[in-house]
Amino acid sequence: MSAQTETFGFQAEISQLLDLIINTFYSNKSIFLRELISNASDALDKIRYQALTDPSQLDTEKELFIRITPDKENKLLRLRDTGIGMTKADLVNNLGTIAKSGTKAFMEALSAGGDVSMIGQFGVGFYSAYLVAERVQVVSKHNDDEQYIWESAAGGTFTITPDTDGEPLGREYGSFYKSLTNDWEDHLAVKHFSVEGQLEFKAILFVPKRAPFDLFETKKKRNNIKLYVRRVFIMDDCEDLIPEYLNFVKGIVDSEDLPLNISRETLQQNKILKVIRKNLVKKCMDLFSEIAEDKDNFAKFYEAFAKNIKLGIHEDANNRSKLAEFLRFYSTKALDEQTSLKDYITRMPEIQKSIYYLTGESLASVRNSPFLEVLKKKGFEVLLLVDPIDEYAVTQLKEFDGKKLVCVSKEGLELEETEDEKKAREEEAKQFEDLCKTIKDALGDKVEKVVVSNRISDSPCVLVTGQFGWSSNMERIMKAQALRDSSMSSYMASKKTLELNPHNPIVKELKKKVAEDKADKSVRDLTFLLFETALLTSGFVLDDPTSFAKRIHRMISLGLDVDEEEESSAPAEAAPAVEEVESGSKMEEID
Repeated sequence: MSAQTETFGFQAEISQLLDLIINTFYSNKSIFLRELISNASDALDKIRYQALTDPSQLDTEKELFIRITPDKENKLLRLRDTGIGMTKADLVNNLGTIAKSGTKAFMEALSAGGDVSMIGQFGVGFYSAYLVAERVQVVSKHNDDEQYIWESAAGGTFTITPDTDGEPLGREYGSFYKSLTNDWEDHLAVKHFSVEGQLEFKAILFVPKRAPFDLFETKKKRNNIKLYVRRVFIMDDCEDLIPEYLNFVKGIVDSEDLPLNISRETLQQNKILKVIRKNLVKKCMDLFSEIAEDKDNFAKFYEAFAKNIKLGIHEDANNRSKLAEFLRFYSTKALDEQTSLKDYITRMPEIQKSIYYLTGESLASVRNSPFLEVLKKKGFEVLLLVDPIDEYAVTQLKEFDGKKLVCVSKEGLELEETEDEKKAREEEAKQFEDLCKTIKDALGDKVEKVVVSNRISDSPCVLVTGQFGWSSNMERIMKAQALRDSSMSSYMASKKTLELNPHNPIVKELKKKVAEDKADKSVRDLTFLLFETALLTSGFVLDDPTSFAKRIHRMISLGLDVDEEEESSAPAEAAPAVEEVESGSKMEEID
């Protein structure tokens, strides 16, 4: 017996009641279960009532349940509820030392020939457990007190012991979390569970409120999941218990099946560990789902750990669809508050078949992108992905809920259109064939092809990348890698396609000029200006920004009618080599 165990005597009337229950034969013993479930239900009602005025009462255990677990082998029946719980004083007073007003009345009713099934009507239904049990143990935890064990074999006394070794109950995990992690803040959420069956283990998992500054520091010694075997400490951080993308989850795992002498080397090959890992990941998904039920809590969670969720999308194929439910993005219809993929689908027009997205450096750089023009006019929402890790995540997340994810800045964009729209587009493509060929000849290998666009309505042109290569944003990210392998750029950086807007006045005028004179030098000059402008608006980086700036300066000079005598005496810096042809057009001076 623990040194902290205290023994109390039952109040006289309760002792008499217990003697009567234990020593008298009753045929209807099963009523004990009804009474205990009724008590558990009352406890749930009390905590639910308290939570109406103080929602924090349910902070770490929002689920209200009653669970009954029979253990035939050990002749044990467990009833567990997540009700209000009892303090030490409640256990002493309510379960033994203070007589209930109904105790005497019930015994008189029994003596008068009443049935034991009436016990609940007198407020002493708890003691019906002794109809079937030799010993009863109550483990309870109230929000305002520690966890205690009440135990009695009905021999006139009962004991109360602080429960320091058992599974923590109740809703106050804060102090335990802080001692485990050395965090100064309370946790955001907790999941406490046990797994039984082919293997047995208990675990408690915590999600912190904020991410540490060195969350993705690879050389840092982790202190995440502590491993125990049958309450014996094995190691401080078992990396094999949880995948890298869940490195922010803290907790403890206590296995009943792993050998005590297990080492790090043998752990990696252990099949039991792999099953535990699978269960832990599943419970993490459940925990994230619980967090998502509270909008404010999920906002804190996503702000801290969005990168981890996206890394999981990239790495964990088995849980990819589940993780995708937790993704949140800005969109053309949600610029102030991020939206989920599920909510996006609910807003899709009937004609829309795919989920459209655009990646970029920042919200400011993509919210008015030319790639969005036609989609906005059609009423199609586009997700705006502005976190660098989004590029890696969407390459793995091909679809969600049966809807294909489509990048609007890559070629092959098939927008839903009517037969008339399709016919009109095909006709436009024929009309602009000559202009497309002339521009392609001028730009050479800077672009793979020049075509008429179906994705822009206002801008003169855009540059799109190949369907299976890098987007312009990914190209920018890869160029910024300090230790990148430059050889990868040669085959991953897609050839660009220049798409022209046949309705834009600039493009229409260019078409006229080409029809009049294909050798017109101003066409070539304007082509390069349009190409370099399209590079910028499409998210690419200019290879030679100085030359581009000089051409813009010359245009400004022409507009202001500034004398460029000094400039003309210097050798012209032209991007393309052009033939010296006399022309009345001042545009020749731009290049």
